[in-house]
Amino acid sequence: MMLNNKKFSWVSVIKSIAKTAAVLFLLLNIITLFHAYKFTHYYEAGEVNIKPNNEKTGWDKTKELLFGFTAAKQPNLPPDSSYKIINLYTKDSLRLEAWYKVVPQAKGTVALFHGHGGNKAKNVLEATAFQQMGYNTLLLDFRAHGNSQGNTCTIGFYEAEDVALAYEYLQKSGEKNIVLWGISLGAATITKAINDYQLQPQRVILEMPFASLPDAVTGRLKIMHVPTQPIGTLLTFWGGTIHGFWAFGLQPYRYAAAIQCPVLLQHGTNDPRVTVAETQQIFDQITTAKKWVEYQNSAHESLCKNEHDKWIAEVSAFLK
Repeated sequence: MMLNNKKFSWVSVIKSIAKTAAVLFLLLNIITLFHAYKFTHYYEAGEVNIKPNNEKTGWDKTKELLFGFTAAKQPNLPPDSSYKIINLYTKDSLRLEAWYKVVPQAKGTVALFHGHGGNKAKNVLEATAFQQMGYNTLLLDFRAHGNSQGNTCTIGFYEAEDVALAYEYLQKSGEKNIVLWGISLGAATITKAINDYQLQPQRVILEMPFASLPDAVTGRLKIMHVPTQPIGTLLTFWGGTIHGFWAFGLQPYRYAAAIQCPVLLQHGTNDPRVTVAETQQIFDQITTAKKWVEYQNSAHESLCKNEHDKWIAEVSAFLK
């Protein structure tokens, strides 16, 4: 009887531990599901009231910890009247807004694509530099960003269509020398668009693209000082699942092999989100003429702004 009681007590303990683990795992999945939704969803400006950090209460911060951070689109206006507003439409009838500027005797046109949570106005400095180099520019707001329609961002999966639409607009306008430039999400999405839509630009400039979506999630968690596992895997899974795609298969480093033109790959040495190893993965997959430039004094930011003279020298030399 003593042995039977002892055996029974251990079975009860094991069952209790298993139930507790199951409940905790379920709660973790629920929390990461909320975060995945918030991370890929942008509200219309004015639709939600987002408090500044210094006005948030303890309860506000607790809700963010449990349910994710609420983000709103950032509407933007053209810097001046020389920019023409262009509207492009996705197959799902989302209207995407772009700014198009033509310069005299242009050498070609550069299409610019911003990062996650940003908008086309963030790239005006780069656009101005390209214009001074003699290029027309087309700056696009990805779906769910800036002045474009939509509320969900798929971190490059469906946004590849947005890049293709910008490319096709320039192609139909008669442009023969199309250059694609992107930063972070924009750079990663360019690789997928080239792979999926067989785009054939004359030059590609990629700044700080992530190698895969799991890598992008890991990078974001690192800067938030949150354990990367198992949270990173769960965020990646739910982020793709709620938007209808297999997120682990979103791998810009593999798409880079489809690029058939010269590539300039640029990276900030102090980047806390995109590692040198990720950049190496992408660089190794590029089979055409290529150059990798490190910016020793930059992190995950505008390289044109932070190390302007070096950026101008490298980009202008690449475009010659």
